[in-house]
Amino acid sequence: MLLRGTDRAAFAVAFVARLRRAGLRVGITETHDLVRALAASPPTSRTVLYWTARVTLVRRHDDLAVFDRVFTTVFDDGPPLPLSRSAVPPKRRDDSVHVTVPGTGSEATAGGEGLPWATLPAPVATGDDLGGEGIDLPDLRPSALAAVAEMPFEELDRAQTEALGATLRTALTHWPQRRGRRHRADPGGRRVALRATIARARRTGWEAITVVRERPLPKPRRVVMLCDVSESMRAQAAAYLQLMRAFTTVADAEVFAFATRLTRLTVPLRDTSPREAIDRAGAAVDDRFGGTRIAANIAALLDSHHGDTVRGGVVVIASDGWDSDPPEVMAAVMARLRRRAYRILWLNPRAGAPGWAPEVGGMAAALPFIDRLLPAATPADLIAAVHHLRDMALTGSAHRPSTGSYI
Repeated sequence: MLLRGTDRAAFAVAFVARLRRAGLRVGITETHDLVRALAASPPTSRTVLYWTARVTLVRRHDDLAVFDRVFTTVFDDGPPLPLSRSAVPPKRRDDSVHVTVPGTGSEATAGGEGLPWATLPAPVATGDDLGGEGIDLPDLRPSALAAVAEMPFEELDRAQTEALGATLRTALTHWPQRRGRRHRADPGGRRVALRATIARARRTGWEAITVVRERPLPKPRRVVMLCDVSESMRAQAAAYLQLMRAFTTVADAEVFAFATRLTRLTVPLRDTSPREAIDRAGAAVDDRFGGTRIAANIAALLDSHHGDTVRGGVVVIASDGWDSDPPEVMAAVMARLRRRAYRILWLNPRAGAPGWAPEVGGMAAALPFIDRLLPAATPADLIAAVHHLRDMALTGSAHRPSTGSYI
């Protein structure tokens, strides 16, 4: 073992000082790297020490000659070092430069041989060599999802739809939270933790010198999504099922599909395999691609034993607003839903079309009771809707925005 019992930092500083006197520019960072390298891999031979010092201290090919002379002088007691780099004869740079690896005994290599320092690449042809056409650079291709970000859902194949589902599950990183019943210790809390304060007072003669404060532990809000799978939503049904699966696997949501009646899809969409989950959910909805009764299905949800899941939760409705129920029935049901839910988001595939306005009877009746109307006709729209939920969670605003707003 070389340098046994030697202070590694003292050795590195002394060796770097010799290199600097020879004209090699070595900074504090390189010196620190050498100390760490010697600690991580103690040198077992002269060759190992050479490569450890060379890798950590030498940054340019022109400095190799100075480094080799200093290393040889220190360990071989060779000729005195030159005081400047100009005294060192420059090496000719060939296409493949080889440097002799110093060593002792069998480790010594013959002159002119060794490991290559660098193999220079072939020169790039200039515009004159190409006949004035310039350099032919490869075209950058977008990712699989970025290429179809603005593509309508009906033009996506199954693989692209599954990739969209994976992206939606990854994008659901934050979710709106509510105040929970449990508390945790926090110096900035407003409430005094009586048990913890009394427990600490036992150490100070029952004098409450240290007051422990606590704050409520936040709890994720429940998510409830209702997806329209009627005939007018045939093109968007597959993509919306991927969004529903993302909610069930990440946000522990309750999801329902409806056309003429309500179908709960929470259990089928929690399957481990994404493809099997979508197939099972599609088979469970036997009234899809038929008529639409939005108001009647929302009322059925509120009247069922699943209606308590809406209380204080975020309700996401995905539909184009075409409803066979009268508008006044829709207004009454949405008023009930508004009083019970924390936020109501409506995803409409028609909302992003130029010149679109919510003039359909069902959509116009529901608009005053929703918090945000978002377009949802492309994969980019669904990802933007998920980011809207993330922003809602990060801002943590407790007030309800103005009703009837849409983008």
